[in-house]
Amino acid sequence: MRARLFAADNRKWWTLASVSFALFMIMLDNTVVNVALPAIQRDLGIGVSELEWVVTGYSLSFAVLMLTGGKLADMLGRRRIFLLGLAVFTFSSLLCGLAANAELLIGARVLQGVGAAFMMPATLSIISATFPPKERGAALGIWAGVSAMALAIGPLVGGVITEHIGWNWIFYINVPVGLVGLVAARLIIPESRDTSHEQRLDLPGLVSSGIALFALVYALIEANSRGWTSPLIIGLFVLAALSGTAFVLLELHQRLPMFDVTLFRNPTFAGANTVALLVSLAMFGVFFFISLYMQNVLGYSAVRAGVAFLPMTVLIILVAPLAGRTSDRLGSRWLMTGGMTLVGCGLLVFAQLQPRSSFLALLPGMLLGGVGMATTMTPMTAAALSSVPVDKAGVGSGMLNTFRQVGGALGIALMGAILASGSNASLAAGATRTEAFMNGLHHSLYVAAVIAFAGSLTACLTVRSHAREHRAVERTAQRAA
Repeated sequence: MRARLFAADNRKWWTLASVSFALFMIMLDNTVVNVALPAIQRDLGIGVSELEWVVTGYSLSFAVLMLTGGKLADMLGRRRIFLLGLAVFTFSSLLCGLAANAELLIGARVLQGVGAAFMMPATLSIISATFPPKERGAALGIWAGVSAMALAIGPLVGGVITEHIGWNWIFYINVPVGLVGLVAARLIIPESRDTSHEQRLDLPGLVSSGIALFALVYALIEANSRGWTSPLIIGLFVLAALSGTAFVLLELHQRLPMFDVTLFRNPTFAGANTVALLVSLAMFGVFFFISLYMQNVLGYSAVRAGVAFLPMTVLIILVAPLAGRTSDRLGSRWLMTGGMTLVGCGLLVFAQLQPRSSFLALLPGMLLGGVGMATTMTPMTAAALSSVPVDKAGVGSGMLNTFRQVGGALGIALMGAILASGSNASLAAGATRTEAFMNGLHHSLYVAAVIAFAGSLTACLTVRSHAREHRAVERTAQRAA
């Protein structure tokens, strides 16, 4: 009996290692792409709006299909969908490396997002199904720490590869990692699924949410070049509003909705998802445009830009596991509140950057952002998953990561729109291109800081303790039974 318990205990940690290994590839891809953006822009001869699509195309397909990925994982098996997503992501990474123009690269990035949308919710639901509540926070802390490690080494690895080999190879390195991950996951991860009731896909919800998000992001990215009052842009905003309304109405009346609105009756789940949206909305655009600022304004090489991001990402590695363990003991509320406050302060520091700023001017913002994001993200995930039953872990984690990815896609589009608007106004007033870029960057960073402080207030007002959430979930399950 003792031997069997020891083997089972070992297997759950090997399962965590396996899903974290594959997740490493997704997170590595995020950071190496940011550092390589100027090289991609020069090599393919594309504009800033197309460059934004290289990033948002991935985030958008990721966001649109996240809930479907979570539902498929619960229906068909979490390991099976995880393996499918990993295979798609690995293949699309190869296509990204082979892309010879912007259209092919954007298309391959969209396909990468499809693979990631199947992988990400499966990783969290596998962890939730494998670990008991008292160990789940620590497991999520390790999960976040591994992904943060990829974020940390990504800029440096991406800088070295881009500068000395070529930007294509930032995608090629995913291929061997993905193949190893496929073998490891097949051998180690146990299969699990939701067998509590009838399961089916919500295709009307998928289509309406996809149209709404695509129309909104496209309008934000293209509005400055086409004109905010052009019929196309106005039509896209109207389409986004109508499709978003249709999506909400469909989910309220579907017998088996993709987007389980009833979960939002729990204030902690609603608050954690709102914070996920806001932290990504505030920070994703910053990564994108600060990378361009360092290389195009300060004249940093790709390697130097990668090194400049290390203080932020190394702090995420160090602090995320500690934040996970602390959230097990103290709950997530004040960790998330403090974390989002630090993120907002870091953004205000970035808003003071000038065309001749030194690395010392960047450093405080990097430090505040790293500690703030680590203190927010892991407790945020633990809070969301503590407030849903285990058999809903796939849908719950899918919804959380959908909000995070929607925030990322909208963050780049919104910050880009604000930056472009400020830059155009400065150019019209006679400013140089650098001065115009800095003016637009400052405007976007101030808006991002306000968004981060709104996230801090949201966490403070909505998130409850994990123990209280477990008791509430158990009472709800007992009443349902």
